[in-house]
This record gives sequence, structure tokens and C-alpha cells, in this order.
Amino acid sequence: MTGQIRQNNVDRFNGFGTLYDQSRPQAPEEVAKILTMYLGRAPEHVADVGCGTGLSTMIWLKHAERVIGIEPNDDMREVALSRLRETGAQEKLTFVQGLSDQLPLESASVDIVTCSQSFHWMEPQPTLREFARVLRPGGVFAAYDCDWPPAIAPELEQAYERLIDFADQRASELAESGKQAYKCPKDKHLQQIRESGWFHFSREIVFHHWESCDACRYANLAFSQGSLQTALKLGDGEVAAAAERFRNEAIQAFGGETREILLSYRMRLGVK
Repeated sequence: MTGQIRQNNVDRFNGFGTLYDQSRPQAPEEVAKILTMYLGRAPEHVADVGCGTGLSTMIWLKHAERVIGIEPNDDMREVALSRLRETGAQEKLTFVQGLSDQLPLESASVDIVTCSQSFHWMEPQPTLREFARVLRPGGVFAAYDCDWPPAIAPELEQAYERLIDFADQRASELAESGKQAYKCPKDKHLQQIRESGWFHFSREIVFHHWESCDACRYANLAFSQGSLQTALKLGDGEVAAAAERFRNEAIQAFGGETREILLSYRMRLGVK
């Protein structure tokens, strides 16, 4: 991954940190329970890399002595810092700028490293080598991702997929040469962990989590996808019109009610 592609990946998340933070799910408690189980004890120090607005970082406040969120995008990190000021947990939790293959951490200083919906934006092997450097013996790395769209109803899920597929296509067509972002296939995460040679045990775990949701939030989950935001920032009127149609479909489907949606997660983990 060249330096320009890396910067493109970082810049992809400019300008919609607040929307992202208000729409995306917080990491469920299952994440901390699973990783603590594989660590075999309560973690002292947890690093959440590519932490975005801190939605995936905050759960560790109840489970670890020290927590650090590492995020290269200034807009996303500023939302995380604002959230931190509201919690008053500055003595226990910090957010810093950093890249996944150049972590501002001492060797063998961390018990758990997580990447929540972010590992696919990183260069896998240099990143895994760096994670192995900062992990203590027996430490755990986990990359976990939501399946999109959240489960609720066939017609609305199909509309969500159509919108994102269209936005992907238009974002790719409209991007200037050399400005395209690149993401690694999520279904290769486990293979990457195994091929790195840094972890003596690895596996995939699938789990689910129910959340309450209204039409506005369901639409905004789609709008928080990077490809749609990229197309909108590039001024694509067709994508803007398609997004508005999807919003209306969500409003019709929810009928003014708040409903339960099912979020499915896929976690790929390695134990050092």
C-alpha cells in the first residue's frame, strides 16, 4: 500500500464524524467478554486501533485499567475527544493520532489490540507485525466487523444494498486518478492473521446483537457508509436522489415506530 493510498483511506472519512458517531452501533459487550476470555484474565492495557469516533473504545472503560484509542483521521478523532471530555475519563482513556503500522506504544505493553470495522483499511502484514510487537506474550488481537445491512425486512435490506452498490460504482467512477481508496477483503482477515506467523492460535467467531432503531437511524446507517459519503462529497446528484428515495423507503417501512434490528458481527482473532 503506497503512502498516497494510505492517505486516501484516511481522507475517506473526512467530514462526517458526527453522522458516523450518531448512527453507527457502539461495540457490544460481547467483544470485551470474548477477548477477556481468550486473554485468560482482565486486561490491564487495551489499544483500539482505527478507533474512529470512539464507539468501539468506550466499552473497555469497565474492563481494563488503561485504554488508548488510535485514529489517523482528525475529524473522527475530534468527535472521540469530545466524547471523552463528556465522560471525564481522561485519566484512564486517551485518544491519539497514529497509524496501524507505526503505533505510539512500547513493545510488549498491551494485552488486547482491537480493530472495529477498520482492519480492512490497513495494510495487513506490516500492521500485524506491529500489533505483535506491542502485544504481550499471550496477548490477543481481534478484527471485528458488522454485516451490512442490519437485519430487519427483505425489501428494506435490498434497498439498502442497491443504494450502497450504486454509491460504490459512482464513487469509483468519479474519483480522480490517484485519489481512490483501497480496502482489503474482510473475508481474508483470518487468512492474513494465520499467514503472518505471529499468532499461535486463531479463529473466527460470529455473534449477534439486537438494537433499537427508528427510520432516521436506519437511513443514516446507510448514509454513514464511506462510499456513499464519497459520492455525495463529489457532488453526485444521482446518488443524492437515490439516498433520498432510500430515506423515504425507510420511513415507510418503519411506519413511525421504533423497531429492533439485528446486527451480526464477524470477529477474526489471534492469540500471540
